[in-house]
Amino acid sequence: MEIYKSLKLDLNFKTVVTIGTFDGVHIGHRKIIERLVQTAKKSQLHSVVLTFFPHPRMVLQKDANIKLINTIEERSRILEQLGLDVLVIKKFTKDFSRLTAEAFVSEILVKQLQVKKIIIGYDHHFGRNRAANIDDLKAFGNMYDFEVEEISAQDINEVSVSSTKIRKALNSGDLKTANKYLGANYILSGKVVKGKGLGNTLGFPTANIHIKESYKLIPKHGVYIVKATIKTQTVFGMMNIGTNPTIDSNNQQSIEVHFFNFNEAIYNKNLVIELLDRIRDEKKFDSLDHLKNQLQKDRLTALQYIEKCHAQ
Repeated sequence: MEIYKSLKLDLNFKTVVTIGTFDGVHIGHRKIIERLVQTAKKSQLHSVVLTFFPHPRMVLQKDANIKLINTIEERSRILEQLGLDVLVIKKFTKDFSRLTAEAFVSEILVKQLQVKKIIIGYDHHFGRNRAANIDDLKAFGNMYDFEVEEISAQDINEVSVSSTKIRKALNSGDLKTANKYLGANYILSGKVVKGKGLGNTLGFPTANIHIKESYKLIPKHGVYIVKATIKTQTVFGMMNIGTNPTIDSNNQQSIEVHFFNFNEAIYNKNLVIELLDRIRDEKKFDSLDHLKNQLQKDRLTALQYIEKCHAQ
């Protein structure tokens, strides 16, 4: 997959395009991407996703608190796995939001993206103040010689999913619903950094994960069953997201993973952690012994889950 981070393109091929933020690349999004990729192959065109970053709400509503399901790197990786040919990441700015619908079509879709077909949802709006709709796009298609395939309300609503619903599920600790809507396991991507070594004293050494993107949604505090691929090896473990209230009083959030049957040094390694299931809320224990006993129970719960659901 080719990735472009501006609209200064020099494409020497015709394309089929879809447009959107695609945060989470959930099962509704996947339906659109699969249709896009199939159509491109059938029509001997290249499949293109035009996406935007930062999220338009961050720019237009100054909603700096919005948390996204994917970092832009995660989104790119998922789209590549779905067989996309070209990803164009347009920096979203206030100036860009003021572009008229016709300028957007003629300058970007036609001139830069070499569009021959657009696949888009029935409720798509675009251009300044999002004033243009699917009917306007079809009219532009007649003017500029490209086809518009509309994804019907029935097709989209059949998969009653939205990025907002997934964010709410993750914030409430409902990982099962989030993963079901995503059609994949929720992921956290970050670098392993040195922690305080407190896990070692409990017999549960942990890898401390630092996520640099402040906009990335961190699920509700608690203990999760996870897996990661480390040097081509699939490794399972359990992860705590929280403030370690039994041990620490500074109320600072950390993400710590204890991997099972794994003791290699992985400091400064970048890991992608898949969240498989949620065991419990984080809580404060009366003593370190009580915490250690609970960690043993969590470990047993995780291993039973892995044995049942992920037997090799």
